[in-house]
Amino acid sequence: MKSDFIKYFENSIKEHWDLMAMTDYVSKKSYTYQQVGEEISKLHILFKELNIAQNDRIALVGRNTPEWAITFIATVTYGAVIVPILQDFHADDIQHIVNHSESKLLFLSDSHWENLNEKTFQTIRGVFSISDFRCLYQAPGETIQMTMKHLDHLCKSVYPNGVSKSDIKFIEKDDYEMSILNYTSGTTGFSKGVMLTGDNMCTQIEFAKKTDWVGKGYKILTFLPLAHAYGCAFDFVVQFIEGAHITFLTRIPSPKILLKAMEEIRPTVIFTVPLILEKIYKNSVLPALNKTSIKLATNIPFVNTRIYAEFRKKLVNALGGEFKTVIAGGAPLNKEVEDFLHLIKFPYVVGYGMTECAPLITVEVLENYRPHSVGRAIHCVEMKVDSSDPQNVPGEILVKGRNVMIGYYKNEEATSKIFTEDGWLRTGDMGIIDKEGHLFIKGRSKTMILTSSGQNVYPEEIESKLNNLPFVSESLVIQREGEIGARVYREFDAMDEMGIQIAELDKIMDEQRKELNKQLAAYENITKIIIHPQEFEKTPKKSIKRYLYENL
Repeated sequence: MKSDFIKYFENSIKEHWDLMAMTDYVSKKSYTYQQVGEEISKLHILFKELNIAQNDRIALVGRNTPEWAITFIATVTYGAVIVPILQDFHADDIQHIVNHSESKLLFLSDSHWENLNEKTFQTIRGVFSISDFRCLYQAPGETIQMTMKHLDHLCKSVYPNGVSKSDIKFIEKDDYEMSILNYTSGTTGFSKGVMLTGDNMCTQIEFAKKTDWVGKGYKILTFLPLAHAYGCAFDFVVQFIEGAHITFLTRIPSPKILLKAMEEIRPTVIFTVPLILEKIYKNSVLPALNKTSIKLATNIPFVNTRIYAEFRKKLVNALGGEFKTVIAGGAPLNKEVEDFLHLIKFPYVVGYGMTECAPLITVEVLENYRPHSVGRAIHCVEMKVDSSDPQNVPGEILVKGRNVMIGYYKNEEATSKIFTEDGWLRTGDMGIIDKEGHLFIKGRSKTMILTSSGQNVYPEEIESKLNNLPFVSESLVIQREGEIGARVYREFDAMDEMGIQIAELDKIMDEQRKELNKQLAAYENITKIIIHPQEFEKTPKKSIKRYLYENL
């Protein structure tokens, strides 16, 4: 049977009518699937009254909330194109995206509206608050505010007995047309509008249905940004379609806040980025592992097995205790952290994707997962490594498939550059593939350092080791004047605990540099470590925006 992106939403609302659909973690405001259907129907009437046409763009910016999700679903099921914008974008970038996408309507949080200038909008007819859907602005000549005054009356005239299951019947739209216009925020450049179709999204739904990642009544804690493809697809879309109860964290997911929410919600499956797991490991696990008694005990057969089992139990309980799998994506997982998770038999997998692929390219189910890999190509993906020896020599990862975007919006030059002449998408990532098809990421092609001796150095691999050092929170490896150096942002909590003063840190880091170099190939050796004064600016996947620091 042919997949239908819009039909998936329609069927889910009808099938799960009485089930809880969405909850705001902070305010505790909740919606059943019926109530979501009612809100969507109301927005559809509004769009119709405003003469919004199929494929018109509607922009959406704000933190993760049930209302954000309702606006998203209402837009795509009306046949319009949703333009999700990351809430961390600067006001100038938001305005650029709104104008570049030629959006007709804009839904946003009140705080974002305060920083925008409506005079710069080129195509916007109306602006709405996603907190309560009130009209914040109408363009000259528009009568949107008048329409809003009569909206409840219009709804009652269309649905005099209220919205019923039979009333949930959404528009039919060709799945090969654009449904989502997703602007990227990458590590090596500025935003481009990725055109994703309904069929692109259906590939993600089809894959999820084959796993135990989704299910009717599942409890999901959503804390990844929904304006990003990974969070949107797996923390929200596939979960809603399968009848899950989604709780939106609506707070910055610091480890402390996140662990408290996990304890309360007890999610059935957890989608995260590696940085979250790495911080939990470094702050909660590593101090215990470094105790002399524990170190000694881990060297004793049978005793170490019990110790590892206890660590696994504590970590599982810290994350709610009821999840099937933790699925990490968006960036490579620190090798030391992954080695530990594998050692204690923690239920995790690491996947790989990009916005241009809606986003998933590779992953593996828990039973078949191979540590340090990012899994194998999903059902709809062809994948190869552009290398003379793909099993041993890294090359650029190339992909084809139904999940691949139709191109960059109004950017033919960038579209032509990312595709090969025979239609393969250039991911920009370097990797190798073993004989069973497991993919191992080595780094970004744009960040790879070519040494004077002709050796390839992947900064991400060195950074993984740097980040494990006691007083390092995060790091950035760069080449300057033919030498490899690093900038690190310090770990304040660890310094305070050990009584280390800032003035002592340079000497300590130089000693650690020398020890680290013993673990590296000679051509990878770091000549200098410089203390960076603040956190590095990051993408929604918590990867450092490397292009901002190229000249450091």
